[in-house]
This record gives sequence, C-alpha cells and structure tokens, in this order.
Amino acid sequence: MQTASTNIYERMDHSQELSEFKHGTVIGCHLCNRSIREISLLLNIPQSTGSGIITKWKQLGTTATQLRSGRPCKMTEQGQRMLKRTVLISRQLSAESIAKDLQTLCGLQIRPKTVRRELHEMGFHGRAIASKPCITMCNAKCQMQWCKARHLW
Repeated sequence: MQTASTNIYERMDHSQELSEFKHGTVIGCHLCNRSIREISLLLNIPQSTGSGIITKWKQLGTTATQLRSGRPCKMTEQGQRMLKRTVLISRQLSAESIAKDLQTLCGLQIRPKTVRRELHEMGFHGRAIASKPCITMCNAKCQMQWCKARHLW
C-alpha cells in the first residue's frame, strides 16, 4: 500500500503552471459542489493547487496568470525579428552598429550588450572560423607517402 505522500508525487504534473483549461475545470468542479479532495483526485493535481485556484477565483474573479514582478524585456518580438534579419543579411556587423541600426529602424533604445545577449539566445555566437591550410594535390601526395612510410610507429 502506498503512503499519501508518494501518491501525491505520482499524481503531480511536473509542469510549471496549469493550463487555462485545467483552471476552468477546477472552477467548474467547485461550482458542482465537489470537494477539493475529489477535484484533486479527478484532475491529478495537489489539493493545495486546487484550493489556491479556487481562492484566487473567489478573490479576483479570474484564474488568469497575474503579472509578475521584475523588469519587462526591452526587446519586443518585432525587434527580435528585425535583429535576426539584420544579422542574417550581414554577419560581420558589430553589436554597436546593430544597436544603432535598430534604434533608427525600430526606435528601440538598446545597448550593445543587450544585442549580444539576444543574439546568443537566438543561437548566434561570435566565433572566428577555423582557418584550414590550402592543401594542393602535391602536398596531399607527400603527406600520404609520409604516413605510409611511418604507419608502424
């Protein structure tokens, strides 16, 4: 027989937030006079989560996720698209020149460090290409002869 604590952990979703549909389902079950225990067993959520959703609904009248504290992002989706397009057109531009371009095109007041961070999150990294020596057919033959002569090293 399982204990109550292991049973709760098996039933829990490991996502960060419940979907709006699940929030509405919790409220609908509550309006049908179901207990919090029944709701948690039915929807596979912890009782504390169900009671928190119901309390929030009673106090605020909504189950939507409220705004969180913290500084809002400087780059909008449009700015990110412009940044990506600018970099794809010319990859040799510096972060300073890209920041100036975005300021004139979109009116975004961003710093070069923000540009670098956003590009890094998009998958663009400031790395130099590996330089490979130019190998001619003559050099390739010489290398192959050298390797065959010393294959027992």
